[in-house]
Amino acid sequence: MHTILVCDDDSDIRGAIRIYCIAEGYRVLEAENGEEALEILSREEVSLVLMDVMMPRLDGVEATMRLRGQSNVPVIFLTAKGEDTDKILGLTAGGDDYVTKPFHPMELLARIKAQIRRYALLGGMVQRPELITVGDISMDDGRKLVTLRGEDVALTPTEYDILRLLMLHPGKVYSSAEIYRQVWKDAPLGAEGTVAVHIRHLREKLEIDPAHPRWLKVVWGRGYKLEEK
Repeated sequence: MHTILVCDDDSDIRGAIRIYCIAEGYRVLEAENGEEALEILSREEVSLVLMDVMMPRLDGVEATMRLRGQSNVPVIFLTAKGEDTDKILGLTAGGDDYVTKPFHPMELLARIKAQIRRYALLGGMVQRPELITVGDISMDDGRKLVTLRGEDVALTPTEYDILRLLMLHPGKVYSSAEIYRQVWKDAPLGAEGTVAVHIRHLREKLEIDPAHPRWLKVVWGRGYKLEEK
């Protein structure tokens, strides 16, 4: 049974999400703020976190930044309608996806299932090369490890999936919509901004000079690629 941590200072929202998730067979834990969420995550095995952005004591963005120092568990942010800044902040902090309030239960559950599936499989293909190397970047797909010049690189599940897609096809240009379809397994609505944030994160972790990337290149007007050499 997968365990979901719902972190939101609104008890009604937590209660509604709890009902939906339990009906789908998930175990649900609850937290009222980021501090409580981190304390629960330090002692519980959690498959996914639903994290509100604005909360007292410790907000969702700061809590996720702290969490990313010790765990790559998927985080879906719950953001207010029209608050694009919250969405970008959440993704920048290490979030894997976001859902806008008020949300449809079926959309929320679909995103939860997609993130848990990706977290469990980290690539999802039955037949895949276990060891992939492009330039200074190596990926051990069996052990789910990425190294840069021999040093481990901590990636979120979404970052891993994007990098894996590009590493499997070095030199191939993928549009933001194509990356979104293959990684998020969803229609690419708002794909450009979401993918761009994750690409920026990957550059910060993999490039010596993220402003002038050696490996993760943008092809203006077309998309992104990983250089072959």
